[in-house]
Amino acid sequence: MITGASRGIGAAAASRFAAAGWDLLLLARSSSDLETVAAPLLAGGRRVEWLAADLTDPQRLPDQLADLLGRGLQPTVVINNAGAAYTGELASMELASWQWLLQLNLTSVFQVCQAVLPGLRQQDSSLIINVSSHAARNAFPEWGAYCTTKAALDSFSRCLAAEERRHGIRVSTLTLGAVDTPLWGTETVHSSFNRHAMLDADQAAEALLFLAQQPPSQVVEDLTLMPASGAF
Repeated sequence: MITGASRGIGAAAASRFAAAGWDLLLLARSSSDLETVAAPLLAGGRRVEWLAADLTDPQRLPDQLADLLGRGLQPTVVINNAGAAYTGELASMELASWQWLLQLNLTSVFQVCQAVLPGLRQQDSSLIINVSSHAARNAFPEWGAYCTTKAALDSFSRCLAAEERRHGIRVSTLTLGAVDTPLWGTETVHSSFNRHAMLDADQAAEALLFLAQQPPSQVVEDLTLMPASGAF
């Protein structure tokens, strides 16, 4: 199961996992974009179920997750990839923008995990991968809200791992440096970084597949992948 699967890292991961023999549950905002991602995977013989859902709507999300999870595919690996960024000083950030970012980058992950945990506990071994950022460990001016959400996500991942270990559920965090995805073109992000120096989405997707292919007897708790040029 992959959230944010319609583009960027999520779409690349869907392709990688399908090529490795996985069936897929895909979640993102755009139904048409999800259909575009799913079409070649279906043609390749994989089973793919997808659902357009808004992860920023905490009231509707539980029912939408129940719909997707009720379609006959029980995930053994769940990738919380959906997210957004916001640039601007904390002092002038509107409360609505703060709450929107927290919902998407943190609370929706909490909601997804609550939805999938009953099924994951029934598996012999299962894995949750939360996609984080090196911003969780650093302070970048005008990226404070994003840094905060990712730092909280890291803490959430560690706590979830401690609670669910006895149920055979492993939790990994993929910590990424800058990745060249559509995020950089969104209206909430203003930057002049060199996108050619960033990681590409396929590199991040390959790291996700690496984490998912670890044997049940071990877990990579955190994998950090940075561009060779370092932090921007």
